[in-house]
Amino acid sequence: MSTTLVIMAAGLGSRYGGNKQTEGIGPNHEMLMEYSLFDAVRAGFDKAVFIIKPEMEPLIEALCGELVRSCRTKSGRALEVHYAVQDFTSLPGFYAVPAGRVKPFGTVHAALCARPYVNEPFAIINADDYYGVDAFAVMHDCLSALPANEAAMVGYRLKNTVSEYGSVTRGVCTLKKGQLAGIKETYKITLFPDGTIRDTATDSAGVLLPPDALVSMNFWGYLPTIFDDMQSAFDDFLHTLAPDDIKSEYVLPSMMDQLMHAGKLRVRVLSTNAVWFGMTYPQDKPLVQQSLLKLHEQGVYPPTLLG
Repeated sequence: MSTTLVIMAAGLGSRYGGNKQTEGIGPNHEMLMEYSLFDAVRAGFDKAVFIIKPEMEPLIEALCGELVRSCRTKSGRALEVHYAVQDFTSLPGFYAVPAGRVKPFGTVHAALCARPYVNEPFAIINADDYYGVDAFAVMHDCLSALPANEAAMVGYRLKNTVSEYGSVTRGVCTLKKGQLAGIKETYKITLFPDGTIRDTATDSAGVLLPPDALVSMNFWGYLPTIFDDMQSAFDDFLHTLAPDDIKSEYVLPSMMDQLMHAGKLRVRVLSTNAVWFGMTYPQDKPLVQQSLLKLHEQGVYPPTLLG
């Protein structure tokens, strides 16, 4: 069965201070999204859709082009690649963008921008995260037999996703009998000097969070039928915005929580040994570089992703 990987690369990277999606971070200046692409293709994915800002297409084509051209699917075909632009032209006609709005409308809007290119089961990920080889294999196998009205999520332990250099945003999950029962987008998760992890959104002292809590890092798996519910949910979100709102976003974890509680969707949580790492702040870069170099040295990846 054909499966697609959708890579969200249109975020502004405000806390990082630039386009971290295009940062050459591997030992041969590989971008994190190139590792995801490499892992996805060897897991069995045969199409990729990059969601980008309008000005990024020539850059992404230049940076990823050699890897894209060298990728061969399990059937031996060249990887099919598309570029979906996330901009305001894709917003529904009833919504008027307020003056001064620059910020994209979030990951639900990003996913909808890929809709014209996706007609098969698909996974969607962030461009600036490393998800692990096993995560793509487990997700591909799941997508190949995913029932109607179900979705999937690869979860990671909270303690492995925080940064010592500042707060992070994570979707903190609640599970029931192996299924996702709820997810709360939590915006100011902070690692304290004593090693505790706390939600500091409303109180500087913070609300203690379990270090082994499962969190979403935006690695979701869907059937293409999800787009109808996604569009409806996004339209509802836009209807709630004040006319002068220039910052609010609608994100996948929030949408998923709403769809689950409305009884429209069941979400299975996939078990994997994969370890996540990524860059929220510039200070995170050296650790990510060391981690990737170690994976090359261990043979998880060849000396260069180009083979």
